[in-house]
Amino acid sequence: MAKTKVAFFCQHCGYESPKWLGKCPSCGQWNSFVEEIIAPIQPIATEGHRKASHPISLQEVNTADEDRIPMPDDELNRVLGGGLVRGSLVLLAGEPGIGKSTLLLQTALQLPALKVLYISGEESEQQIRMRANRIGLQHPELYLLTETNMQAILKEARQLKPDLILVDSVQTLVSPLLGSPAGSIGQIRECAAIWQEYAKSTHTPVILVGHITKDGLIAGPKILEHIVDSVLQFEGDRQYVYRLLRTVKNRFGASFELGVYEMNERGLTPVSQPSALFMHQKEELLSGSAIASTLEGIRPLLVEVQALVTPSLYGTPQRTVSGMDLRRLQLLLAVLEKRGGFRLHAQDVFVNIVGGLRIEDPALDLAVIAALLSSFEDFTIPPHSCFAGEIGLSGEIRAVSRPAQRIAEAARLGFRRMYLSRYNQDLPTHPDIELIQLGKVEELYQFLFQR
Repeated sequence: MAKTKVAFFCQHCGYESPKWLGKCPSCGQWNSFVEEIIAPIQPIATEGHRKASHPISLQEVNTADEDRIPMPDDELNRVLGGGLVRGSLVLLAGEPGIGKSTLLLQTALQLPALKVLYISGEESEQQIRMRANRIGLQHPELYLLTETNMQAILKEARQLKPDLILVDSVQTLVSPLLGSPAGSIGQIRECAAIWQEYAKSTHTPVILVGHITKDGLIAGPKILEHIVDSVLQFEGDRQYVYRLLRTVKNRFGASFELGVYEMNERGLTPVSQPSALFMHQKEELLSGSAIASTLEGIRPLLVEVQALVTPSLYGTPQRTVSGMDLRRLQLLLAVLEKRGGFRLHAQDVFVNIVGGLRIEDPALDLAVIAALLSSFEDFTIPPHSCFAGEIGLSGEIRAVSRPAQRIAEAARLGFRRMYLSRYNQDLPTHPDIELIQLGKVEELYQFLFQR
């Protein structure tokens, strides 16, 4: 028989080493190696393994659409790419208390036509029932199983034959064939592989809840994200009532899609028109505020950018951002200083994206520039104006993707003027919105404050 051995694993990336290392050679993290006992692994039997594969011609492959289960709300359907594919393995990650368990339970309660197995290693049946009563929904075919042993779980799943399995969470599961504790690198990797085999062999979709580390990364080895078919990241500030469900990976649809939910006493409510939530809600116009037309996946989203530029009282000016990359702000300030001639080197600069959002769309640049200039000059931006443009190092305003969707969303929300790059070709005309095309940062200043 094979002997039991000891190895060391990096808790961040899963790198294996025969001895302890201070720094991981794979991800560069310090003091991340933990000792684990590796026992000889025998596969846990699932309900029928997948058939043996053999080479076939590309033309022989069946191109029929995937069999999908429609989800009860449009936001979840959007991030999944049109529904939950049968036989898929989905990982739902997020901070503690963000709403992962609530979303899973209310989704299960809204699928009365399916037999659902809810597996919890963190809560008792009474706790889950109390949450279901708070949500206010009933499901005659929702079964609860509070168990962490993978052999016992698979035995119950084979007998019940559910249409959907929800696991909360993968870090609490243990395979008795391994000697390591729950949540270790080996256990997470082995349990995820077992669920993948079960999902593919039985054609049953499985949704796993995953924890995240203090750095905001999904806990466990990076191979966990490679095993699953889709990775959904739950985001949001607890001080806000809005939660963002973002697609990080999706083998059956577009990645980087975004779903928006509102947290209330009855659970999570989908928000079908999130643009109105993230824009300014004040009676009078103030300087330092601009509206950006951004994209999350293929979804247009209008957000408010707030900027405050004030003389620095210290030797080193402050640069503080919330909702965007600090290095991107420093780049934009350098462009304004070099290409626009604005003296911002002795100014404290603060930038905030309203609503707790984090935007990575480069089209946000033009709105940030507009908000900075508005605060610096203490002039308000003309009302009903929005911006979409990427700023280059030479001060040019570069074209953005999908301008038609951005224009349509701005017009739908009542905007009358939109500032874009002149390098965007074949812009659609809209009777309710004026398109102002600019080429340089200096032209933006002239249009906003010197007309």
